[in-house]
Amino acid sequence: MTYASPTYVEETRLGFRFLATHTWQHHVLRVAINDLKRLLGEPLPRGGVLLDAGCGQGKSFRLLQAAFAPDRMIGLDADPHSLTLSRAEAEREDIAAELIASDCARIDLPDASVDVLFCHQTFHHLVEQECALGEFWRVLKPGGWLLFAESTKAYIDSWVIRWFFRHPMHVQKSADGYLAMLRAQGFVFDDANVSLPYLWWSRAKDFGLLERWGLRAPPPPGQREETLVNVAARKPAQA
Repeated sequence: MTYASPTYVEETRLGFRFLATHTWQHHVLRVAINDLKRLLGEPLPRGGVLLDAGCGQGKSFRLLQAAFAPDRMIGLDADPHSLTLSRAEAEREDIAAELIASDCARIDLPDASVDVLFCHQTFHHLVEQECALGEFWRVLKPGGWLLFAESTKAYIDSWVIRWFFRHPMHVQKSADGYLAMLRAQGFVFDDANVSLPYLWWSRAKDFGLLERWGLRAPPPPGQREETLVNVAARKPAQA
């Protein structure tokens, strides 16, 4: 199979199938979009052009359509099989999504052509992260929003994720590392635009079972290694 990115890291069969499960759609994707909406605050940006960078199998389309009602929705992925499934998902949900085979590090869209860029659990798959973030900056309009939701190295480097999934390990970052990368690119956000969810599925050592059984309380922020980071970041209007 030919991918749109020369540095594409092919997912395992199990990983690919997981992206179609109820767990992914309900406990990962839906929860992240709801959290990003909260970080944006009211009123939510609506209309305009929304780009789903790393759209995978298109399971985000219905939720993004409901939240942001874009005039134009674009799904981008480097994997042609994922785009085939995204097309079927869009047709099933009756959503007019345009799909492009493209590398996040070389996005085939004009400068300043996107109002909202949604990047959910995509960045830890990318080898050329700095280039991809530069492309996000380029295609976003001044004043546009980057909705960034990512797993950190603490999760991606856990034994269970290494065993069942495949990622470029040398580029994984901490939550602080991702926040610093966004700021270095020029994106602006404050504490109210950032969250550090500590969700059961992101705690690969025990998936939160000890807490469910009442054997221990979850460590508070500042006393744990963060596994997730969500950010609603803006490209300044005068950028």
